[in-house]
This record gives sequence, C-alpha cells and structure tokens, in this order.
Amino acid sequence: MAKQQKGEKPRAEWGSDVIVDALKAFDVEYIAINPGATFRGLHDSLVNYGGNHTPEIILCNHEEIAVALAHGYARAKGRPMAAAVHNVVGLQHASMAIYNAWADRLPVIVLGGTGPMDSANRRPWIDWVHTANVQGNLVRDFCKWDDQPASVETVADSFIRAYRLATTDPMGPVYICYDVDVQEKQLDGEISVNIARYPAALPLQAPEEGFAKTIEMILAAKRPVILADWVGRREAGFNALRELAELLAAPVLDQFGRFNFPVQHRLNLTGQADKVIPQADLILALDVPDLEGATVRRVQERGNRRPTPLLAGGAKVINVALDDLLVRAWATDFNKLRQADLMIMADTSVFLPELVRRLKADKKLADSEDEIANRRNRWEKIYQDKRGALENELKAKWDDKPVSMTRIYAEIAEALKSEDWVLTNGTSQGKENFYLPAAKFNQILGKYKGGGLGYGMPASLGAALANKGSGKFCINIQPDGDLLFTVSAIWTAVHHQIPLLSIVCSNRSYFNDEEHQERIAVQRSRPVENKTIGIRIEDPNVDFAGLARNYGCWGAGPIIEPKDLIKTLREAVKVVKSGKPALVDVVCQMR
Repeated sequence: MAKQQKGEKPRAEWGSDVIVDALKAFDVEYIAINPGATFRGLHDSLVNYGGNHTPEIILCNHEEIAVALAHGYARAKGRPMAAAVHNVVGLQHASMAIYNAWADRLPVIVLGGTGPMDSANRRPWIDWVHTANVQGNLVRDFCKWDDQPASVETVADSFIRAYRLATTDPMGPVYICYDVDVQEKQLDGEISVNIARYPAALPLQAPEEGFAKTIEMILAAKRPVILADWVGRREAGFNALRELAELLAAPVLDQFGRFNFPVQHRLNLTGQADKVIPQADLILALDVPDLEGATVRRVQERGNRRPTPLLAGGAKVINVALDDLLVRAWATDFNKLRQADLMIMADTSVFLPELVRRLKADKKLADSEDEIANRRNRWEKIYQDKRGALENELKAKWDDKPVSMTRIYAEIAEALKSEDWVLTNGTSQGKENFYLPAAKFNQILGKYKGGGLGYGMPASLGAALANKGSGKFCINIQPDGDLLFTVSAIWTAVHHQIPLLSIVCSNRSYFNDEEHQERIAVQRSRPVENKTIGIRIEDPNVDFAGLARNYGCWGAGPIIEPKDLIKTLREAVKVVKSGKPALVDVVCQMR
C-alpha cells in the first residue's frame, strides 16, 4: 500500500478503523471502556489508528461505571459520548446504567462486540459463552434502537442512524454490536464516512391551534401555575421559562428532572405544592412525565400508598411534552395516563420562546397589569414563608450531631461562593435545590431518574469530564450506599485527573428502606426497632476517605464535628482547583 505522508489523514485498513471514523465524524470526545476481547479490534483502532484522540479512551473498572460516566457527560454537555462494553457479560453489567440513561431520556452511544458469529471461527468455550444470536435483545426494551451491522460496508449507515436517533428528542441510549469478524476484516478498498447529507432533524414545534388555545386559556386564568421537569435540558427552554413566569407572575414548581428555574427567584415555590396547587385555576405542565406525582400530596401513612389530589375540580391543564413519543411496553416508566384539557406535542425549547413572543404582542395581557400585580403579591407571601422556614430549619439544626444535611448545603455554598460551580449529583429528595443558590442553566444536574444505585460517582465524573478545562467547579453530593456500588470509579478519577469534589453523606444506612420498614411495622403492629436489620451500613463503618486514599485520591474524614466541615471543604476546594479529584466523608443525619 502507498506510504502515508506526514500530516495526511490515515486511510482505514480494517473494519474497526471505519467505526473510529464514524466516531470522529460526529466529534465524539471520549469513549469509556472496560477492556474486552470482543472489541479488541476497535480498541486497537482507537489507539493506533485514531491516535487515542476524539475519542479518547477513559478506562473504567466496571461496565456500569463506563455507561454511567457517559450518562453524566450527556447531562452536562447535552450531546453523547460513547461507552464500549464486552459482549454479553459486559452488556449485562452495563444494563442498569443503560436503563438509568433511558429513564433520564439522555443520549449514550453504547458499542459492543460479539462473536465470531460464524461458529467455524470460534475458539473453544470462551467464544461460545460470549456470543449471542441477537445481543441487542438484552437491552432492546430500554434503548431507542439497537443494531448489529453484518458487514463493514453497513457500519457508517448504522452509526449515523444510531447517533441521529439517540440525539433526537426525546433522546435516549442506543446500542450497536459489532461482530469481531466485521471489526477484524482487512479492507481491500476505501470505505468513507460522510455525514454531510445526514443533518439533524429540526425540533418539533406546536401547531398554530396549540398556540391560540394556550394563549386563550392563559389570559382567561386568574391564578396560572407552571410545573416544569425536563425543560432545563435546553438553555433556550430554561431562559424562556423564567421570562414566561415573570411575564405572567406565575409560580414555578420545579420537579427536579433537570434544573429548570433559579433557586432564589421569588416565583420559585418548589416544595410548596400543598399551598400553591389548590389555588391554581390553570396548570401549565412543561415536560412533566409524572403529572400525577406533581399534583398530589405524597405523604404515606401506615403503609397507605394512595396519593391525595391537590388540584381543584374546575382547574384546567395544558400539557406540553414529547415523552409520549418514547414509550415501551416493558417498563412502566411512562407513569399514570395524564388528564389534560389541551395536549400539545412540542419541544419546549422552541415552544416557550415563541409563546413568550406571542404573549408580549397580545394587547389583552397589557390590560391585565393590575391583576398580574395582585397575583405577584399573593405568591410573594408564600415565597417569604418558604424562605423563612428554610432559614429556621438551618438555624435549628446548625450544631446538630451527626451533621445535618442543611448545614452541609450551607457550608458547600460558603466554600464555593467565589466559584462558578456545577452540582453534578444530588440527594434522593433533592433538598439541595432549596439551599444552594443556583441560578444558571445546567448549574444543578440532579440525581438519577431510573432509581438504580451506583449512578452518583461515575455520572459525576462524566459531568466533570465534560466541564474539564471550562473553569467550572464540579461538586458531587454523594450518598454512601450509592457509592458502594461503584466505588472503583474513584480510580478512574485519579488516573485521568478529573477534577471533582465529592462529599460523601455517610448516614450509614439504606435509609429509604428503613422508612419503608417502619411503615410496614406500624401497619402490622410489629416491633419498629427492628427496622434497621439488613439495612444499616455499620459494623464495620466504611472509611470512605481511606478508600479514596487507597485509590490515590485526596481524602478527608470522616467529619464528625460540624465545626470542622468548612475548613475541610476549603482544603478540598484547593485540591480540585489544582486539577485533581478530592473526597470528603461526612457523618450526617438520615435526611
């Protein structure tokens, strides 16, 4: 073959080189892997053909970590990175993280290897137990699409389709499986990857009728209320939501699927659903898949699971979302069937700016100035009560031992007050959304959506990787039980020098289940004191700071005295600003 000239792009020689060309065509920055023989061809091409650059390999110690890392990257960046998993065994390890990405409607490109599919080429035993007839069957119910190209010639089309489907709203993970014979086939001609004629589809906008009816219902309403869950996935939606709320003096109840509305905005009445929703005569639900959960009182007493509706009988509901486009029959993550007076299928990031534009031009809105001012005053009282209650709770628990979660949030805010910070992961209840003064798009990335443990640390590393070099300071509020699932992700943080501050909240319990056991015990008149058996993470207590140091990470704690927390956090901030990960272990209250 002709010798490659200096500076000239190398020519693909093997099937797996074409896969790398496809990754490069879409500017995929990173690929997280746990190495495996079924993608040895791809691994070689990433390093020796692709130069380990765009994408760069991020080495992980478990496939769940690899995919969760890509999930966190997608949350922070809004575009996918890749993860490679080893045939059926690696895919099974990765399946929980893939489901989390699916439930979170985020794009992850999962690549796998299998085979040889031609059984005549298989080694005894190992190639047989590592080969499936249709490997994608394993995750098909929670992927947008899966494929197994049968030839090198079909690799480009397969990848382009996968990328397009993954990144079209509602987004989600995709899985592409490559037979080792396809990867290791030597090419006898040029196979190029050209994406110029495959542009992304334009976003889905509401029809004219949708705008007309929405504006009519909004102008007729006396007390409109906005519910938002995934609006914050796009900056245009985040900004337009704030503008709409201010225009109408409509309170916003953030459901935490994304960070949707500034924490300290006076119309942010998140957490006050009991006081706000009963007053509403119109609910504008924006990207809210669980509309039932957003409009009910969810206190469980004596094991009762039935929610109490908060919405008044005559209230109208407008629902704007795309989630009905991504429903599967396997998992019921589509929630209860919604009741609404107007259903609009549209991308809120294009719908909301246009809605704001049209409302501003409507003369009827100007005629409602006095009514809007009165409305603003009504909600201001609830906002001030909310802020007062939060401040009182903080004061009351300031010196508590174990350290209160409210003090942890306050000390984080103090330690980071001079930083451009991003919270990469939060607690199960999302209470940090009340205390941390977040105001910018994507400043709080939130917790997992699929409910699977093991998400926090690797997803936070993915988010920190996405923000590396940006000047943003990434912080992870890390539950201890969740960390034990994927603790070896700390090694990846150190090996790849990913700057991230993780604060491990060590309540030493899988406490959510402790609460459930207490409810069941009360309901059945059984000993409540037995609720901790099989749940507490004690005897021995895990030394998370010691674990961090064993992986080569800066670690401090366990912090027991509340007064020691701020000094330790400031030391950790210096470490992270030097470009390294740090971990602080804090013994804290259960909630």
